[in-house]
Amino acid sequence: MINIALPKGRLGEKVYKMFEKAGYPCPSIDDNNRKLIFENKEAGIRYFWVKPSDVAIYVERGAADLGVAGKDILLEYTPDVYELLDLNIGKCHMAVAAKTGFRDNTNKTLRVATKFKNIAQDFYRRRSRDIDVIKLNGSIELAPILNLSDVIVDIVETGTTLKENNLEAVETIIPISARLIANKASFKFKCSQIENICRKIKPQCP
Repeated sequence: MINIALPKGRLGEKVYKMFEKAGYPCPSIDDNNRKLIFENKEAGIRYFWVKPSDVAIYVERGAADLGVAGKDILLEYTPDVYELLDLNIGKCHMAVAAKTGFRDNTNKTLRVATKFKNIAQDFYRRRSRDIDVIKLNGSIELAPILNLSDVIVDIVETGTTLKENNLEAVETIIPISARLIANKASFKFKCSQIENICRKIKPQCP
């Protein structure tokens, strides 16, 4: 039995369709209910719905053999897992954004608001730029508007939210997409099953 942690929401639904098409269906997952665990013994597969940011924890700790997590989560929390495939879905990018017309004054410490503290610190460390990280958990766009920060580091999909708040992306840090990850022990002991899944999923990666 292969246990797979799927991220709740639209991304998880897309990922499940990829597994279904690859020959690992679980019809009960389409039922309208609040169950979190779905199993198809014949296909040898069990799916869990978990919060997207928790997928890597389930996989790292061995509660799931496989999972699908965004590259942003993998970079920020660096879980001890194998990254097997870039699924090329859930595409967006991590960017630095600021108020329109912002110019960085390098004589001052840059105030950076973000949910992604480690990614921001690593980005500016490589540039030898002094920063003051302000960790926020939501509505990051408010920080420069209310002068809490000079810039933000956040995920940008379409840029619409930035534009509507008179902000603009000034620099791309890294492209983001969903990745298939594996628990290291599972990959060792269930290697043939996991490699078989990867082989069937790979042609579906756009």
